Amino acid sequence: MLPTAALLGASLVSLADTVGRTVIAPAQLPAGLMTALVGAAYFVWLLWRSRGARAPR
Repeated sequence: MLPTAALLGASLVSLADTVGRTVIAPAQLPAGLMTALVGAAYFVWLLWRSRGARAPR
């Protein structure tokens, strides 16, 4: 599980850096900002999914 997490994390940072450099071509967005945006969206999705699993039926 650890190697998979490391590969996914490295891929996320590489993708965030690439997107940050190409979104607004003359300027650059920091890779940390792009990573935070993707990470926050993923975290909210995980919270939403786990809350739906615990709802009484």
